[in-house]
Amino acid sequence: MKRVKLAYGERNSQFGHLYLPPAPGDGPVPLVVLVHGGYWSTEFALTIESAIARDLADRGAIVWNIEYRRVGEDGGGWPRTGNDVIAALSALDAPVRYALPEDIAGRVAWSDVSVIGHSAGGQLAVWAVSRLGAKTKRAAVTTVIAQAAALDLCFRDRPARPSLRALMGASIAQAPQLYADASPVDQPPFPAHVVAIHGDLDTSLPAEISRDYVRRASAAGQSAELIIVAGEGHDVFVDPRSRGHLETVRVLGLPRRTKY
Repeated sequence: MKRVKLAYGERNSQFGHLYLPPAPGDGPVPLVVLVHGGYWSTEFALTIESAIARDLADRGAIVWNIEYRRVGEDGGGWPRTGNDVIAALSALDAPVRYALPEDIAGRVAWSDVSVIGHSAGGQLAVWAVSRLGAKTKRAAVTTVIAQAAALDLCFRDRPARPSLRALMGASIAQAPQLYADASPVDQPPFPAHVVAIHGDLDTSLPAEISRDYVRRASAAGQSAELIIVAGEGHDVFVDPRSRGHLETVRVLGLPRRTKY
């Protein structure tokens, strides 16, 4: 398997790892974008998704695993962190496209891109795709998979966490519109299907957040569905052996593997 580091901006954290499938097959080649979680903080980096990226590439997908500026580094914080994800998605048009071998680039499913975001990365993924209207100049996003995601930043019935307060640079009482502008559940509908996947044992972000998002987003006209994974918690989505990951693979339509 080949992995290439590509920059989509000039700052240190504006880059991603592009994984090429070892055997892309004869038909259209799927393209998947990964947005890692980790409290929007420099305590976590894109490498927490490396095992997932390798697994998806082994199943025949091209994988663009992105980094972004996070709280704790120069330029991190809202809205720059979110804008980095928009820029990383827009990089599908040039840096990513031009890094692909010619025999693969012509077969990539550019009009059927999937974006996956876990936890804080789920907030970033849904928000960025919404802001782009689910398309770049040369590609279209058709599916966003929000894994145990922070889909409601306004937390109408509970206080915001310190990590979210650090991202926003203000409390929700001080800047309610800032929180609403960044909250996936408060975004207008966009032409992609959102699949919220959540473990029923998640104690970090309760599954009710995904359930409430799907209910409210669907009522507003967004195409969305909910998948509850029994017996699993918050961090299973970075484990390629988990049921949560296998549900993700099923939604992507990628082949199953019999062993690891």
